[in-house]
Amino acid sequence: MISAEELRERLADGDSRIRLLDVRWALGDPDGPQHYLDGHIPGAVFVDLETELADPPSPAKGRHPMPDLAHLQKCARSWGVRTGDTVVAYDATGGMAAARAWWLLRWAGVAGVRILDGGLPAWERVGGKVIAGEEPDPEPGDVLLTPGGMPVVDADAAAGWSGLLLDARAGERYRGEVEPIDPRAGHIPGAVSAPTAENLTTEGTFKPLDELRSRFTEFGSGPVAVYCGSGVTAAHQVAALAVAGIDAALYPGSWSQWSNDPERPVATGR
Repeated sequence: MISAEELRERLADGDSRIRLLDVRWALGDPDGPQHYLDGHIPGAVFVDLETELADPPSPAKGRHPMPDLAHLQKCARSWGVRTGDTVVAYDATGGMAAARAWWLLRWAGVAGVRILDGGLPAWERVGGKVIAGEEPDPEPGDVLLTPGGMPVVDADAAAGWSGLLLDARAGERYRGEVEPIDPRAGHIPGAVSAPTAENLTTEGTFKPLDELRSRFTEFGSGPVAVYCGSGVTAAHQVAALAVAGIDAALYPGSWSQWSNDPERPVATGR
């Protein structure tokens, strides 16, 4: 994480190696580009989660498959990311979308990636400037991406997971009471419900380390893997676990992939 106050101070001090990524996206809200134009942190580049942080959706791979590495590198360079830069991703939803950029870039070998804790609302609370309209295209970056920086599991590994498998979706979706998006309701057998929204305070910042650590240890022990609906908010859960000092693998296909495979079993209830 990086706090809004620290980011404001670093930018005020003229830190030219910070690359700001505006990753405003949410299910049911296709207006991220317009939100960016209406107001963003000066110097930020808009990042389209659907087209830049994911491959096209399919029943076989899920709604937000991991992007091809060459495509992700091309996008990262178009955002102006250079080797050695500090990349700060933000949104306006508590990091739920920004965490996708954080996780993907960490997976691709970029060490200096941070989520702006509390996002744009936190930035505005500390008096950070917001501007409207387009930004000049950044000078192309030279970052070289290499895969494998973050652990990943596939459907087979999730099915046989011997540790703690966390379902980051809302509890009613985990229990199978509602399913507004995917073809079957319920959860992966053996998974534990751990809604990622509960990682946040009422102001949309991550809860303190001790609270997060206490929350996750109550779920059980052993190696941790996380999934959600399509691998987006699960990245937020991985970030919260990282704050708590717990390493976790991500199942990118998540429920959108699992529920489309009729051979995969489904559990409902608690």
